[in-house]
Amino acid sequence: MIDAKEAISEKAVLIGIITQQQNEAKSEEYLDELQFLTETAGGVPVKRFVQKMDKPNPKTFLGAGKLDEVKSYIETKGIGTAIFDDELSPAQLRNIEKILDCKILDRTNLILDIFAQRAQTSSAKTQVELAQCQYLLPRLTRLWTHLDKQKGGIGMRGPGETEIETDRRIINDKIVLLKKKLKTIDKQMAVQRKNRGKMVRVALVGYTNVGKSTLMNVISKSDVFAENKLFATLDTTVRKVVIKNIPFLMTDTVGFIRKLPTQLVESFKSTLDEVREADLLLHVVDISHPNFEDHIASVNSILNDIKCADKPTLMVFNKIDAYQHETIAADDLETERTKEHYTLQDWQKTWMNKNDVQSIFISALNKENLNDFKETTYEEVKKIHIQRFPYNDFLYYEYKEEA
Repeated sequence: MIDAKEAISEKAVLIGIITQQQNEAKSEEYLDELQFLTETAGGVPVKRFVQKMDKPNPKTFLGAGKLDEVKSYIETKGIGTAIFDDELSPAQLRNIEKILDCKILDRTNLILDIFAQRAQTSSAKTQVELAQCQYLLPRLTRLWTHLDKQKGGIGMRGPGETEIETDRRIINDKIVLLKKKLKTIDKQMAVQRKNRGKMVRVALVGYTNVGKSTLMNVISKSDVFAENKLFATLDTTVRKVVIKNIPFLMTDTVGFIRKLPTQLVESFKSTLDEVREADLLLHVVDISHPNFEDHIASVNSILNDIKCADKPTLMVFNKIDAYQHETIAADDLETERTKEHYTLQDWQKTWMNKNDVQSIFISALNKENLNDFKETTYEEVKKIHIQRFPYNDFLYYEYKEEA
C-alpha cells in the first residue's frame, strides 16, 4: 500500500484499455476518475497509456508492445509507480512487476489505500484492514519471487512454498480475528441503532464527492468533515435534525464509486446497515458532473446489491451553482441538440419529473433552494412519522420556513 508520507511526491503513470464493453469515451472517463483517486492518495499522475484490445491479456493485461512502451517511459522519466484502471489477477500482477520493475497498483489496491488513509474510528479501521487482508491473500506469491532464483537440490526443497504457506496461515488467522472483531462492532452498532428509538431515519447516499457531507453540515448545523476529494467521509455520522416540529435522524454514509471492490462492500457491511435500516434515502447527485447519469446507475446498482432499491427515495441534484451546459448559436442549423446542451430547466422536464421520481435541485455550498429541500424532506418524513405514530397526526401543520 502507498504510505501517505511517501506518496506526497510519488509520480505515477495511469494505464487503461479500450474494449468492446468499454469504449474510448468511457475509458477516458474512468481514467479521469483514476487520476482523481491517485491525487487523493497523494500521488502525481504524469502520463496516461491506453491500448485498444478485444479483451485484456490474461498474462500481462496489456500487449507486449504497449508494455515495452510503458517500460521505456518509466525508465526514462524515473517513474516509481504504474496504476492500472482494472483489478489485476495475481498472475498479471506478478508478470507485469517482472517486466516493468516498479511498484504496480490496480484500482482496487488504490481505493483500499485511500480508505486506509481516511479511516478514523476503530470500526472503519477494522473494516479496511479486513478488506486489505482479503485482497492480499491470493497475491502473496509475488512477495516471495526472490526465492525463484534459488536452485533445487539438497536442503533447497520448497523453502519459498513453506514461507508462503506460513504467511497464508497468518493472514487467514488475521481475517478470522478481524471478522470476530467486526461481529462485536456490528452488535454494538445494532444496540446504538436500537437505542435511537422509533425516530424516522434518513440516510444520505450517493456517488463519492457529490456533496453529501456539505449538505449534512448545512441541514444538521454540525461539523462533519467535508473536502473536495474522493472518500472524504469514511466513518458513518448520525445527527439529530429537527425541521419545524418533527425530529429525525440523518446519516451521512460512505460514497459509492464504479468498480467498487467487492472486498469493501463485504467488509463495510455494518456501515451499509445504516442504509439498510433507513426509512428514507436522500440520493445526492452532482448534476455538474458530465456523467452524473452513470453515477446514478452505479449507486442504484449497489443499492440493489444490498437490497435497498425499493426504499422511498428523494433525488437531490446538488451543485447547481457549478452546472454548465453547451450552447448552440442561433444561426447554427447543423449542430444537433444533445444532453450536453440541456439547461437545468430542460433536465427538470425529463425523467426527473416523472410521477415515480421526486426530485429537488439545490446548491448545498451556496444554500440555494434549501427551503424547498427542507419542505420536501419534511413532507416525506411526515408521511413515515404518521404511519409510525398515527394518533399524533393532529400535531402537524403545513411546513413554512421562517424568513
